[in-house]
Amino acid sequence: MRILDKNGNQYTLPSVLNPFQEEMYLHLIDWKWDHVTKEEGFYNHLGRKIPYDAILPESVKKDYPVIYPEVVDALKKHHEKFYFKLHQHFNHMASSQAANANLFLPVLLHPRANDVLRLIKPDDFHELAAGELDHGFQIEFWGPREGAGLLGDHTKLYGTDSDIAIAYFNKKHELCLWLIEHKLTEQEFTECHGFTSNGRKPQHNCSKNFSEILGNKSYCYYHDIRHFRYWDITERHQAFFPNHNKYGQCPFRGGTNQLWRNQLLALSLEEQAQPYKHVYFSVVRHPLNIYLDNTINDYKNLIADNPKFSVFTSKNVIKAAESLGDAKLNKWATWYRELYNLQNPSI
Repeated sequence: MRILDKNGNQYTLPSVLNPFQEEMYLHLIDWKWDHVTKEEGFYNHLGRKIPYDAILPESVKKDYPVIYPEVVDALKKHHEKFYFKLHQHFNHMASSQAANANLFLPVLLHPRANDVLRLIKPDDFHELAAGELDHGFQIEFWGPREGAGLLGDHTKLYGTDSDIAIAYFNKKHELCLWLIEHKLTEQEFTECHGFTSNGRKPQHNCSKNFSEILGNKSYCYYHDIRHFRYWDITERHQAFFPNHNKYGQCPFRGGTNQLWRNQLLALSLEEQAQPYKHVYFSVVRHPLNIYLDNTINDYKNLIADNPKFSVFTSKNVIKAAESLGDAKLNKWATWYRELYNLQNPSI
C-alpha cells in the first residue's frame, strides 16, 4: 500500500501499478468519490484489513453502485438463474467482472442488440439467439454444468470460464457461440499455476516443448496430478496450434495459458456438435491497456492468426452503439465513457 498526493487529494493505492493502471485507478477513485462515497473499503489479507480507496465499503455493496443502474435488476436475476461466483474483487472500482457486465448487458438487453453486434462481429453475426441461455447470453460460462466440466478443471472455487458467452445465428442461420474474455486494467492474462505449484514432482517438466508433452503428458502437472483434460483436447486439435515448433518449451506457461484454456473450451464445445455449430473466442480489452499486447501477439503467432480467435476493445462496442443514434444507448455510452475514462472522442 502507498499514499499518493495528486491534484490536492491523497489516494491510497496498491504499492505497484503500471502507468496505465495508476491513471485508471485515480480516475476510478475520483468517480467513486463523486458518484458513490468517499468512504474507503478494505482488503482482507491474512486476517489484516488493509484500506484502499478503490474498494467499495460494505455500506454500499448491496446496491451494486458500480453497475449501470438500468441493468442492475437484470444482472441480479441472471445471477439467480445461472448462478456464478462473484469475483473476490467484484466490489473494486477496477473490477473486470463488473466492467464486463457494464459493457455487454446494456447492449444485449436493448431492442437493437442485433444492430450493435453486427457492427462488432461483421463477418458472420446475423441475430442474437434470444431463446438460448438467458436472452442469448450467459456470464461466467463454462459449458454444460456437469461434473468438472468439459476441461475437467471446474470446482466451486476455480475453473476455466468465459466472462460472457453470446449465442447467435450466423448468416447461414447456424447456431453459434461467442466466448469473450474481458480485461480492464490487468497487465497479464492468468498464467499457469501448475508451473509454480508446490505439488509439482520431479517428473513435471515445463521446459519440455509442445510435441514432447504430447508424447508424455505426465510432464504436465495439470495432466498428471489434477487430471485436467487440457492436453487431451490439445492432442485432438494439434492443427489449431501450427507454430508450436517455434517454442522450445511449453508455450502455455505464461499468460497464453488462459487464452489456451478458453480456446480449448471453445474447441470442446464444437466437438459436441450440438447445439453449437461454430464456437469463437475473443478478448475484449480497454483500448489504452497495451500491456496485454505481447501475450496476445504471441498467441496469435502460435495459432497462425486463426480466425476462431479475435481481439477487440470496449471502444469498438461503444462506438458501434453510438453510431445507431439511439437515445437509450447513447445515455449508457456516456455513462460508460465517464466511468472507464473514455471521454476523449478520439478514443
